[in-house]
Amino acid sequence: MQNIEAVVQQQPVSYYMGKRMIDISGALIGIILLSWVFLIIAIAIKVEDPKGPVFFRQKRIGKNEKAFHMFKFRSMVSDAEERLKDLLEKNETGSIMFKMKHDPRITKIGRFIRKTSLDELPQLWNVLKGEMSLVGPRPPLEREVNQYSEYDKQRLLVTPGCTGLWQVSGRSNIGFEEMVELDLQYIQKRTIGYDINIILKTVGVLFGSKDAY
Repeated sequence: MQNIEAVVQQQPVSYYMGKRMIDISGALIGIILLSWVFLIIAIAIKVEDPKGPVFFRQKRIGKNEKAFHMFKFRSMVSDAEERLKDLLEKNETGSIMFKMKHDPRITKIGRFIRKTSLDELPQLWNVLKGEMSLVGPRPPLEREVNQYSEYDKQRLLVTPGCTGLWQVSGRSNIGFEEMVELDLQYIQKRTIGYDINIILKTVGVLFGSKDAY
């Protein structure tokens, strides 16, 4: 495998300019066209759990290990973070990432929006702010990065994305090591055409993926 840092430095300025233009236009179009979906999901979340917020704001690690707050529709009970410590031993990935297929913290509406990836829609705001791109490695949690090897940290050399090669290749059924390899593969191959291809493949996920939980 090529040196990832060298690959990133060698990618042309035209790619970064084109990618940013696609990010801004794509995020704006998405927010406008899907505003009615935002409203319906927000109402459903408040009806099921009136006490909790509609949006979930979580600290994530982005490009060059810079922290930012990522937005999602809340899909779990209000005290989900407090309950996590009691569930860590039930982690089904056997790796740094925590995944549990039947996580008891997930609400009914939360299970649906996770299955369809609709919980990710608020990240379009992160894209507009430049903290995320439409396509790129998923931004990890700080506690996950604390366990990264130097090899794993190579996936943090680029702007994280709302979707990526990992999501269209198996998502929750893929382990951490394979996810890292897919992210590094993406970084080496990425072009405007490659990004658009991943975006198009992601559309299918929005209509329900058996690999999401």
